[in-house]
Amino acid sequence: MSNINGKVYAMNVVTPMKPWKTWILRLLFFILWNIKSQQKDLINLSFIEFARWVIVPRRRFPFLGNGQAQEDLQYDYLLFFSNFNGTWNQYIDAFSSVLSRGLNLIWRWSEKFPGSVPVTPFKEYIAQVQFDTDYYYTAYPYATANDLKAAHIVQSSLNQLAAQAQTSTPQQFADAYLRFVLQVQAHLGNTGEAPVVS
Repeated sequence: MSNINGKVYAMNVVTPMKPWKTWILRLLFFILWNIKSQQKDLINLSFIEFARWVIVPRRRFPFLGNGQAQEDLQYDYLLFFSNFNGTWNQYIDAFSSVLSRGLNLIWRWSEKFPGSVPVTPFKEYIAQVQFDTDYYYTAYPYATANDLKAAHIVQSSLNQLAAQAQTSTPQQFADAYLRFVLQVQAHLGNTGEAPVVS
């Protein structure tokens, strides 16, 4: 499947929306963007590497000319792009259980959206409106977002140990090294391919 690269899965969702609903959703996005406390649940889902919503009005679709037929669309479109770690099912389950209120607030303006709870109709809806991703960029495909956070903790601790080593006696260094190992042991991750989930 082209959506998977190492531990990273890419999702693209395109949903139609009646044009009169677009301005309501734009207002909601403005509020969500400017009131940071409304973003805390999304930020706390640490397996999400990237998430973005985009509204494309029906009359603003790209038109290249040169023989391309001008489209006469009935709907505006809401695009959702995301990169995350874990399986598709885990991602949708987490969205449904943690962000159901926010998802309903955003996607309710899309046609035939069943709501994010219960999860089964929500998964069926996403499966119908999702498109495979042929190419996408990820800086660290074999590391999760949590692996990267852990690597920063290890690097910072190692820098502190290196600075202390400059002026430490052998015994002081041994004690500092033991503290370093105890401090970072929970942050030593394992990069590579994602485990196969059956």
